[in-house]
Amino acid sequence: GVLLGLDACGTVCTAPRIVDLSFILDPLAAEFAQVNIEGAVVAGQELRLFQRGNKRHIDNAVIRYSLSAVLDGLDSERANSMTPIAIERFNLGTIRGTPFGFTDAAALSNGDMVFSAVAEDTEEAFHDGPCVGAGIGIIDDRGRLLSFDRIEGTHKVEGIHARLQGEVLELLLVTDADSREVPATLFSACISR
Repeated sequence: GVLLGLDACGTVCTAPRIVDLSFILDPLAAEFAQVNIEGAVVAGQELRLFQRGNKRHIDNAVIRYSLSAVLDGLDSERANSMTPIAIERFNLGTIRGTPFGFTDAAALSNGDMVFSAVAEDTEEAFHDGPCVGAGIGIIDDRGRLLSFDRIEGTHKVEGIHARLQGEVLELLLVTDADSREVPATLFSACISR
């Protein structure tokens, strides 16, 4: 991975530094048939990784680590393997026999997490397939799935940004058509809570 230092305003203030993430990723091979981390958020004192499943291995999960322990590991020359605090598995349902899998996530100030998911017709973690549906959901700070709603159309939403403004959740969504000839699309949406 690459580590970037940010100042108080969120501006990059250090040169990029390549980091070895095997100390948190390698232990996950015992938990998942194919490790495929598609999103990461910082919520409170935790780093939460979003594991994406596929048609063969429906392994959607949120993997929680102590943020301070991960940051210490990133500063170490040889960090010891790190066991997650918790692994929470999620079944997001299917559409036409294809399961939904996490594609990205964003943390809200209250600790809740907003995520995007797609149903991609593939049995491999790293091979694209046709997108048959997409959705947006919310998981609370305690790991409970609060909602999951499908999006109209078959846009493959691979990026999400969320901001809570009073009772309105403002979203930015980025698509990936898996083709160099098709540009990504940026959508905005609002959800009343």
